[in-house]
Amino acid sequence: MPNNTPQTEYSYTQLDPRLSASCEPTPVQQPQWLAVNTELAEYLGIPEALCGTEQGAQVFAGNEVPDWAQPAALGYAGHQFANYVPQLGDGRAVLLAEVIASDGQRYDLQLKGSGRTPFSRGGDGRSPIGPVLREYLVSEAMHRLGVPTTRALAAVATGELVQRQQAEPGAILTRVASSHLRVGTAQYVLAFKDRALLQRFADYVIERHYPDCANANSDANAKQPYLALLEAVIERQAQLVAKWMSLGFIHGVMNTDNMTLSGETIDYGPCAFMEAYDPATVFSSIDRRGRYMYQNQPPIAMWNLARFAETLLPLLHDNDEDADTAIKLATAAVESFEARYQKHYWLAMTAKIGLTPEHQSAQILVQDFLDLLEQHSIDFTLAFRYLSDAEPTRLAALFKQDDAWRPWYQRWQAAWPEGFSPSQLAQVNPAYIPRNHRVQEVIDEAVNEGSLSKFNRLNQVLREPFVEREENADLMLPAATGEQVTRTFCGT
Repeated sequence: MPNNTPQTEYSYTQLDPRLSASCEPTPVQQPQWLAVNTELAEYLGIPEALCGTEQGAQVFAGNEVPDWAQPAALGYAGHQFANYVPQLGDGRAVLLAEVIASDGQRYDLQLKGSGRTPFSRGGDGRSPIGPVLREYLVSEAMHRLGVPTTRALAAVATGELVQRQQAEPGAILTRVASSHLRVGTAQYVLAFKDRALLQRFADYVIERHYPDCANANSDANAKQPYLALLEAVIERQAQLVAKWMSLGFIHGVMNTDNMTLSGETIDYGPCAFMEAYDPATVFSSIDRRGRYMYQNQPPIAMWNLARFAETLLPLLHDNDEDADTAIKLATAAVESFEARYQKHYWLAMTAKIGLTPEHQSAQILVQDFLDLLEQHSIDFTLAFRYLSDAEPTRLAALFKQDDAWRPWYQRWQAAWPEGFSPSQLAQVNPAYIPRNHRVQEVIDEAVNEGSLSKFNRLNQVLREPFVEREENADLMLPAATGEQVTRTFCGT
């Protein structure tokens, strides 16, 4: 691991002073390590002297600001449960720097839970230990499951209490993202009513995430760059949400400030993985009307993307006469989300049963299997995992000796392509996900006993979610009666 200073830049905070606010983390009493991601640290070029050391605890707790950091809180707006809030911003996070990784890729390095900022709106700027451990576990699990996501570099306890429903130990997460630019960021920029700023921002997003869009005008048949940007973001989000759905993942709070322009999953607050398959599943304690339930995630993504399209409208026309054309172009782009999403959804879901969308029975078989799971309240993850078994003994056990699964299984067998073996599905359907009750056990142990043994075990197992091991069989199982965690909280 390198010992030198990481290669850093500050391109976004230097783009325009109105888009961020310089502010330093608030020091804490007694920083102590909870976890450090040494593999990610090496990739990012983070000095070895900061990994698991006393000096590193001071830096990742915000007590010491290294000379390569220029801390700032980023501004953004957002629709929260469809209600527009013109100024949100990083109320409990600071961006330390943009780090250039070993392969030349740029990443934001952010402290989350590091104290008040100019965007705190009366909040304390802190995070309890529970949401920090949850985001660490779930974001790293999502990465291992092949889902575009922010990642966790470090977690440090603060030695201080944070008051939420009760007093809880505090902690700070160091989060890594391709960027923290959101749909809500574009909404924030639009509100300045400065077309030149909006164009600089859009050009920045293109340069950082979608450089091919900059060449759109070079092809006479291509669309202009800002329409190409809109379509690129729509495509990334269609891929992302389809991946969520194929894993039974429920984000919990799909506000526009929680949707990245890069297409990464961000802000693991009241998130959870569904167990018994039910499309109407809701976990978030604040989602009282079920806006962000599992089955609503695709249409909500499309709704959010319509808000992003609105921010780009001034760049899609040069005069009032072109305004209607711009709206039509943007509308057509947003409406393309459904077809894009369906394409990626069926690619993912048919792969889970070893077929392709082109197979005449594939989509029917998937839907019929999901209907079976819903009718019998069968665990989503295990049902697909057990399809990889040579004999359907474990699948049958899920149905508690009810033979309802058998006709479907025989139809599925008849559809197998030549040379197919069920064992191939073990590489597609995970054995392990961060089940909600297991994550809660981790949090309870950390809060009540000051121990991280369950965290360390679960974190290690989730590094290889497709590799089944007998000694970890308990971590595969859904919550038993009395273990279910049906509500999750965001930590703010």
